[in-house]
Amino acid sequence: MTIFLPGSAALAARLNQTKPTVVLCFCAAWCDTCKEYQPKFESLSAQHPDATFVWIDIEDHPLLLGDEDVENFPTVAIMQGHDVRFMGTILPHIGHLDRLIQAMQAPGKTQDTELPENLLEMLQSVSIS
Repeated sequence: MTIFLPGSAALAARLNQTKPTVVLCFCAAWCDTCKEYQPKFESLSAQHPDATFVWIDIEDHPLLLGDEDVENFPTVAIMQGHDVRFMGTILPHIGHLDRLIQAMQAPGKTQDTELPENLLEMLQSVSIS
């Protein structure tokens, strides 16, 4: 499996195929923690083939955050359809994200966030820089 980037044709096709669980990692190219976390995030995507993993550089795509603030990295959102099930900073241990994704598979509450309501559509149509 692989991770997807906002605006890529592969991401648009994936999001059009199904309404999968979408795991978003908000990062920054200058962040050393993000650089170390990205290959682990990509590796984790292979363990969850039904989920769509998206790597978002917040400096390249700030509109994808809406009014949400990123105060630390990694900041992760887990969506099911248009519902945000989790949004927040997690420790940079990939096992934590793995357990969180597993926990989100069960029906449950959504989380109120400041992310744009049309985030999935924005991910498909954002300009590639």
